[in-house]
Order: sequence, then C-alpha cells, then structure tokens
Amino acid sequence: MTAIAVLGSTNMDLVAYVARAPGRGETVTGREFRTVPGGKGANQAVAAARAGGDVVMIGAVGTDEYGSALRTNLEHAGVDTELLHTVAGPSGTAHIVVDDEGSNAIVVIPGANGTVTSLGPGGSAAIAAAGLLLLQLELPLPVVTEGARTAKARGVRTILTPSPVQPLPAGLLDDIDLLVPNEHEAAALTGCVDPHGAAQILLRQVPEVVITLGRKGCLYAARGGEAVLFPAPEVTAVDTTGAGDTFVGTLAVALGEGRSVPAALAWASSAAALCVQRPGASTSMPHRSEIDAA
Repeated sequence: MTAIAVLGSTNMDLVAYVARAPGRGETVTGREFRTVPGGKGANQAVAAARAGGDVVMIGAVGTDEYGSALRTNLEHAGVDTELLHTVAGPSGTAHIVVDDEGSNAIVVIPGANGTVTSLGPGGSAAIAAAGLLLLQLELPLPVVTEGARTAKARGVRTILTPSPVQPLPAGLLDDIDLLVPNEHEAAALTGCVDPHGAAQILLRQVPEVVITLGRKGCLYAARGGEAVLFPAPEVTAVDTTGAGDTFVGTLAVALGEGRSVPAALAWASSAAALCVQRPGASTSMPHRSEIDAA
C-alpha cells in the first residue's frame, strides 16, 4: 500500500449552485446550497485514501462545528488524522459558486489553516516515513517550503499543486519532483498561455510537469523527453470543484504503486471523470473499485 503524507488545508465548502455565476455587482438567484467537507489538502487525502493509499493528514481545524465534521469526514475515508491539530477559532471555509456548466469560482478563508506555520517533530517524522508528499498552497508558504525541503532531504517524492497560484519562494520548486498546475496556473507561473510552452519553462525548475486541461485531458512533460497529451474521458460535468484534487490524489497512489506514467495518468483521469459527474468535492470522489471499473 502506498504511504502518502498530505501537508495541506481542510475547509468546509459552502457551495451555491446557480444557472449562471453573477458578474461584478450582480445578484442572481441560486437553486441549491450545500455544505461539503473540502480543502485542497483534505480533498487530495480523501482521494488518495479511497484509491487505496495509506494516508496521513498534516494540518489544522478549528474549534467550531466545522472542525469536528472535517475531521470525521477524513476518518471515514480512512485517513490518519493524528497530526490534524485542533486550534482555537474557526476552521477554514471555501465559498463556491457552481454554474450549470459545472464551472466554479471559489473564495477561500484560511481560518485554522493559517496557523500551520511549521511542521513540528510529528509532521517531519510522518513525511520521512512516507513514499510521497502532497503539497498545495492553501497553507502559509513557509510550512509548504519546509515540507518540501524535509521531503527532499529524506528522499521522499514530492508533488505540488500550485493552487491558489501565487509567487513562489526562491528555491521551493527546486525541492519539487512533480508539479501539477492547471492551464491557468501554468500560465500565471510562466507568463506563457500555451501549455506546451509553459511546460518547457517549468521544466527548468522541476523534473516533471503535468498540466491539467479540463475536458481536454492533461499534458505530461519531463526533462529530456517530448511532451505528451493524454485525453480525458468524455463525460458530462455536473461539478468540477474536486476534479483536480481527485486527479492528484489518485495519481499519487498510482505512481506509488509503480505504475508507468501513461497508466498512472489514465487511472487518475478516470477518477477525475467520475468525480465531475457528481456534486460536491470530497463527497464526489470515487473509490478504487469504481476507478478500476471505469
């Protein structure tokens, strides 16, 4: 079983479903509201656990009712929450609008996630014991950098999802083995809107890149090789909120199991395709048996 450490955020997603997202200064009427456990870190942890990984979550929740619900959701998925600390104050929240095309717009309020500024001995030990480390950018950058540096020193493969996209500290990407941005994040990081061009720029700093392209699939590039476009399964999207995190969590399990890159990307793409056909983030993530059958 693949041992995966996730250093990341836990948020309660407050999701409004609308026919069309409002423009600036505009009010629209929605048709449904849901409260769904999420956060990029927690989502990747749930996705990896459901795909068959042995997952430990490093992060924080608040003392509000969301905190206990977020912890319970992770534990029900089989994620080890011993290093998910409870801190005074509110948990993180994400305020999400999902339109009829399945597209979303998100505002994240960090809450307890903002208190995770260092690993501590437990976090360092958990990373050292893992086969892979998953990182995102919803925690303070100093702890993300520390996590990547710790993994590098211990020979642990590290995957970074650069979301929400932002300027990165000098040297962070030097400690990353695989970078998984979407096409918008790749463009923001490089200034190049062409995914092929963006991938080549990113390869100056990381050995491998997967740029996710939504319904168009994903682009894989590694130093010394040609970039390859892998198509996505054709499905009708209901909600794309958790698709990227499902892809990364499942990909980590596949790579940890020693699958080839093409096989791992195909398996992760199948998981993401199942995810977008259901509403919500963590609640929409498929189990291993479903992915295998897709």
